[in-house]
Amino acid sequence: MTINKSYQNLVSKLEEISYLNGVMCTLGWDQEVVMPSGASEARAQQISALAGVIHERMTDTQLGECLFALQEEDDSAFNASQRCNINEAQRDFDLETKIPKQLVMDMAALGSRSHISWVKAREDNKFSDFAPVLKQFLELKKNWAQYAFPDLSPYDANIDNFERGTTMAEITPVFDYMKTELIPFIQSIKESTYHPDVSFLKGKFPVTKQESLGRRISQDIGFDFDRGRMDVSVHPFCGGSHPTDVRITTRYKEDNFIESLYALIHETGHGLYEQGRMLEGRDLPVSQSLTMGIHESQSLFWERMIAQSKFFCSHYFETISASFPDNLRGQSDELFYQAINTCQPGFIRVEADELTYPLHVILRYEIEKGLFDGSMVVNDLPEIWNEMMMKYLGVKPPTDTLGVLQDSHWSGGAFGYFPSYTLGAIYACQFYGTMISDLPDTENNIEKGNFAPIKSWLNEKIHSQGRLYTPQQLLQRVTGEALNPNYFIEYLKNKYRAVYRLN
Repeated sequence: MTINKSYQNLVSKLEEISYLNGVMCTLGWDQEVVMPSGASEARAQQISALAGVIHERMTDTQLGECLFALQEEDDSAFNASQRCNINEAQRDFDLETKIPKQLVMDMAALGSRSHISWVKAREDNKFSDFAPVLKQFLELKKNWAQYAFPDLSPYDANIDNFERGTTMAEITPVFDYMKTELIPFIQSIKESTYHPDVSFLKGKFPVTKQESLGRRISQDIGFDFDRGRMDVSVHPFCGGSHPTDVRITTRYKEDNFIESLYALIHETGHGLYEQGRMLEGRDLPVSQSLTMGIHESQSLFWERMIAQSKFFCSHYFETISASFPDNLRGQSDELFYQAINTCQPGFIRVEADELTYPLHVILRYEIEKGLFDGSMVVNDLPEIWNEMMMKYLGVKPPTDTLGVLQDSHWSGGAFGYFPSYTLGAIYACQFYGTMISDLPDTENNIEKGNFAPIKSWLNEKIHSQGRLYTPQQLLQRVTGEALNPNYFIEYLKNKYRAVYRLN
């Protein structure tokens, strides 16, 4: 077999796997958005069966033989994209062949059932109803870790699933440093004599107006609704099966339009990453997004660096006021900017301001560490959660729904995901600083509503790079330096000192 035929054979197999994964993604989106609750058991069986088929394709001996032949060839026989596809396929094959098919199917089926269990427990405010499922998932993920990365601790193995090459040894010092910087700074804000007026952000905001406003802004900043759609779900997310089929969701509250709007902008950032992937080989590994941290950097880039800026508020204030005239009458873009950038420790992560948000993530990271090393047990989580919320943010959730049950991640077995949120915030700050240097008219463009240069810069520098580089290499190529949390800390302190008129 010639090398060209070997590579063509590999491409054919990888594309089929991509198509099947696309079907799985569509089933997952359907389950969270439109599936009737009575179909949960049937859907669990469907997802389990499909997971088994995908696992068979990814562990097929013919795929292994094809990869072996390609790895024997000299690197010069392939361009960078081809070599990336080979290496990524080899990594996935090695990983999948270590995992028993039954374990894959068990995790898929439990993930489907667990989501329904979480939704009901959240509605009923009963963590005890979700606890047994969470225990099962922990055991499955510990078992998975032993097969997948026997040389890593179980939690490091799960982190690697989302942030390849990143471990607790790297994350913990960064998070500990952030705690020492942010907790006292948040306290100084609490003690400030000046607090922005946020009363005009309370009231009644018709959902139809919220939906129309969100859709317009999402489209303005570049989301292509011919290749995407917007819906409602319990927990906002970005899904879909392909760069031509990207699906974003938000959730609405009649008394809070800021939550739905900025959740939608956040998910639009994820969607722009998916829609902006390289044009060639879109069903191959080289085109796929890099890590959850890099993905999160794109959603936070748009939500916080762009949409929470003075320039964005200046541009959209008239439009927002026209949507909710009774609520925003007599206000100004400056007052609106201050109101949406207040620091108010609260219960819900997805509603948290950007200053308190990292502490929500650190709390979850430390709980996951405890669950995996045995220093914490599932039944104690509501009490542990509330104690840590008081320690870090000075608030205590009155219910499980507002506390330990608020996130969907554990219902899908996504342990190790949470650190990506704050790593993404650090990436976003560094990317934004470099973009301002490359495009000095950026702030003027935001104020004019001209987002095309920003989207193009991100497409070129990040979205279209796929998996050609590691996260560390990409950050170095784009910004000229390694991960540095000081940019994020200084950004937060400078911004909130100004808002709260601190010395």
